[in-house]
Amino acid sequence: MATKIFINLPVKELKRSMDFFTKLGFSFNPRFTDQNAACLVISDSIYAMLVMEKFFLTFTKKQVCNTATHAETINAIAVGSRQQVDTIMQAALKAGAIEHRPAQDYGWMYGRSFQDLDGHLWEVFHMDESKAGQAAASAPGHASV
Repeated sequence: MATKIFINLPVKELKRSMDFFTKLGFSFNPRFTDQNAACLVISDSIYAMLVMEKFFLTFTKKQVCNTATHAETINAIAVGSRQQVDTIMQAALKAGAIEHRPAQDYGWMYGRSFQDLDGHLWEVFHMDESKAGQAAASAPGHASV
């Protein structure tokens, strides 16, 4: 079996979160979706489990992060073009997301960031890997490729 990643994110209203990500063009795997959680398909090997907060707490003794005041993670998704970055961002804003920070354009990498309905942070970016390397060192907050 190929390595896959499942990011678990607590949500307050599952249907509302599913509707939001559907408006961004994502789908859900019904085999791993029920009243407690939904499997958001990001790629063939990357998924985000949107988990109702009460159910999420059965997996940990820690409190759920207050995303209004704290960031627990920034989920970054690489896409195929700058246009796709803008298309997803426009859909996110139309669906109720909040722009987290202005667009970042380093020439070789372009990205935008939003906060979803539950306060989780998402970055959508396009990177021209052929122009990375030395240029990556000049991008604040980004590791060299």
